[in-house]
Amino acid sequence: MSKIEIKNSFVELGNFLNQFTLEENTKNETVKNNPAFFDAFVDLIHLSQSHNGWFTPEQVYFSIQSWAKALTDENLSHWLSSYNFKESQPKNIGLILAGNIPLVGFHDFLTVLITGNNVLVKTSSNDQHLVKFLAKYLVALDDRFDKKITFVEGKLEDFDAVIATGSNNTSRYFDYYFKKVPNIIRKNRNSVAILTGKETQQDLENLGEDIFRYFGLGCRNVSKLFVPTGYDFKVFFESIFKYKDVIFYEKYANNYDYNKAVFLMSLYKLLDNEFLTLKEDTSYSSPISSVFYEYYDNLDEVKLRLKTDEEQIQCIVSNDVVENSISFGQTQKPMLWDYADNIDTIDFLNRL
Repeated sequence: MSKIEIKNSFVELGNFLNQFTLEENTKNETVKNNPAFFDAFVDLIHLSQSHNGWFTPEQVYFSIQSWAKALTDENLSHWLSSYNFKESQPKNIGLILAGNIPLVGFHDFLTVLITGNNVLVKTSSNDQHLVKFLAKYLVALDDRFDKKITFVEGKLEDFDAVIATGSNNTSRYFDYYFKKVPNIIRKNRNSVAILTGKETQQDLENLGEDIFRYFGLGCRNVSKLFVPTGYDFKVFFESIFKYKDVIFYEKYANNYDYNKAVFLMSLYKLLDNEFLTLKEDTSYSSPISSVFYEYYDNLDEVKLRLKTDEEQIQCIVSNDVVENSISFGQTQKPMLWDYADNIDTIDFLNRL
């Protein structure tokens, strides 16, 4: 398959995904293969929560719409235009996917295929149905994908390179097992926001999206705030009040109750609005339903700290306080060229 044919297939996939929103699933008669796939995908979306309790319809639809917006001819062409692709035999690229948020590994899946390579996919048990469904749709568009996409149930074998995503703990095993082949091994990362006290209510409301989308389970979710000494959290709490219904979701509520109890039994001082706790802590990784915060007197010191700890940071959110920071409310809306861990996977694959 040529790269143009592969790109066009992903554009068709984007057209298919664009039919599905939380408000309404609207069948577009011009979309290919709808008779075989439309109703089945609606069923899968609503079954996703039975496969993974965190995959509520709202969160799955959000992910689907994010990919529908990404997989346009304009976006794909812009993304690929930055590279000079060499003609070479397709390589077999092993993927070990995470499963913390819906379709979290789809960017790696897309990247391997759109560069002309073959993909060997080992899904997470927490997210093993959505990406397989989209792969079936691609095969229905062009049966040549059938030889380019393999889902692996057991041991990953016969690969030329590997992209593996896991925790800091699993990364040690990945480093050992895949040390003889080119690899990208992703570890735990967290995202932070820098507040100055000059943010508008809308900025802070948007920050709530960065905190609560996917219940805070993603590496792009904000888990830590840097705030100026003496910062008054009243406006922050008022601005995120619109997200209060998150506490009515049982799994989130259980985490909120448990983590709050642990903090209080440890005699930690907490700020609490009955659906989110704020704890002063130097760590970046806060538990679900909690965000850590840290005071600062000098922004330059914060910038230096984040530069020093850059391998622990996925995103920095601010109103242009630091270079290349992300605007409030945008962390879970990455573009195709926003690479995880800032590692350019197309460049990695081109150098194989």
